[in-house]
Amino acid sequence: MPKVRKEKKEKKPRAKAEEKHILTISGKRKRAIAKATIKPGFGAVRINKRPIEAFSFLRRLKLLEPLRLAQDILKDKMQSIDINVNVRGGGVESQVEASRLAIARALVAFTQSEELRKAYLNYDRFLLVADVRRKEMRKPGDSKARAKRQKSYR
Repeated sequence: MPKVRKEKKEKKPRAKAEEKHILTISGKRKRAIAKATIKPGFGAVRINKRPIEAFSFLRRLKLLEPLRLAQDILKDKMQSIDINVNVRGGGVESQVEASRLAIARALVAFTQSEELRKAYLNYDRFLLVADVRRKEMRKPGDSKARAKRQKSYR
């Protein structure tokens, strides 16, 4: 029986890493960890699959700070960037602050703009540098981290 050769399928050209250009950057605050994924798109910003408009007024203002500063510097580029943030752990405020840090870091890394980095540092250092304060551990034999055992003199 003669061997039949199968025709080779033409390989589709794969998209190069430069064309995709997807970055994932993380930010932390207390026990909250946020991972921001930034990629070319249509200007959508989502946190845990929720649009940024779904947050309360003050939390939305805090989340929009890095975006507004970037809008002034990057102008039209902001309309072609999608940001998706996944946040786990911590409380609601810590999650907002971790998301804010991750968004700002992702924008600086994605655009590689030194001007944007300087603008963030001048406005608020905590847009790029994580706040390292953590909850103090509780001491054995005491009720809280700093509270000492009460003495009774009777």
